[in-house]
Amino acid sequence: MAKQATSSARRVRGSRTGRPIMALLDLLGRRWCLRILWELRGDPLTSRSLRAACDEASPTVLQARLTELRDAGFVELGEAGGYSLTPQGRELYETFMPLSRFAERWRK
Repeated sequence: MAKQATSSARRVRGSRTGRPIMALLDLLGRRWCLRILWELRGDPLTSRSLRAACDEASPTVLQARLTELRDAGFVELGEAGGYSLTPQGRELYETFMPLSRFAERWRK
C-alpha cells in the first residue's frame, strides 16, 4: 500500500517530496483543484459545464488542472465526454465533508 501512495505522489508534477501527504497538499493547493473536485461531487460535467460552475477559471487553467487531477487518479473522463470523480476522488471528496459542515456553522 505504501508503494501505491509513493507512486501516486510521484505523479504530482512539481511536487519535490516523496511524502504522499505533501504531494497531495501540493496538488490540492493549486488554484481551482479543490473547486473542480467540489463541482464534480454530483453528476458528470462536460468541460463547458464545469467551466460555468467554476466562474472565473480560464479554459487553459481548467484543462491543466483536470489533467493533473486525472493523472493523480481523482478525476476521469467518461465515454460520454463528461468528467466525474473516480472512486478515489469520491473518497477524497468525503474528507471535505467535515470542512463543509464547519463552513455552514461558521457562516451562521
